[in-house]
Amino acid sequence: MWLKNNKMNKHNEMELSIVQNEAVAPSIPSVKLKGVGDGFLVTINPAIPEEEIYKELSDLFGRLKHLTVNAKVVIDIGNIEGYDALVNNIKLLLKSKFDVGSITRLNQKSSSNSVSGFDGQHNIENNIRANNNKGWINERSDALILTGRVRSGQKIDTKGHLVIAGNVNPGAELTAGGNIIVLGSLLAPVYAGYPDDDEAFVMALDFRPPNIQIGGVVSMEINSELSGKIVYATVKDNKIITEDYIKTQPFGKIPWPTIM
Repeated sequence: MWLKNNKMNKHNEMELSIVQNEAVAPSIPSVKLKGVGDGFLVTINPAIPEEEIYKELSDLFGRLKHLTVNAKVVIDIGNIEGYDALVNNIKLLLKSKFDVGSITRLNQKSSSNSVSGFDGQHNIENNIRANNNKGWINERSDALILTGRVRSGQKIDTKGHLVIAGNVNPGAELTAGGNIIVLGSLLAPVYAGYPDDDEAFVMALDFRPPNIQIGGVVSMEINSELSGKIVYATVKDNKIITEDYIKTQPFGKIPWPTIM
């Protein structure tokens, strides 16, 4: 009897050991995303179900917000032929949902990646950086750029971004569907992000507007302590926040050049 129970206990221990090993087995990531140059390298494990790949892609690119717009995307599936349908579906997803720019598949001969691992990543990134460093190609421009003084009574209205290299006098008005940048004194009311883009910003070398509106948020109180300084204004927690640009360096947080 003792021998029989002992055998059963050993058998149960063996089963428990197998279950525990399965529980701690590392899972293979289906998608890895890394910023390289002015775009992204997307490494995909095609052994994972397609629905899971699409979900992870949506989650990863969703966190990037505006950084995906017009970005270059390189897809790496490793040294495996086929999967053209998968790549095409990924292209449709990223272009329609995140407005990315060009999408290409990494040359299979230049990749030493395996499906189960992500080896050879360093060589892939170097190849992409080498191509991106050849020059910057501006595929789209949504900015109105003006030079000179904007006088009282003049109104400037544009659907895109607005850049003025000059002063904006009191009595003038600036309205833009995107960002507003004034390389001079800003002494007139401004409306950025018209009509409802709260992610737009206003920046001026000498920031003294009587009032400012970004998207649906209006501010009539401008921090007088920032008068005469380079100021960067954005919306945070449904309020317009003005900050000293030199101290905050907001654009320095973006790791590579992006098109506004």
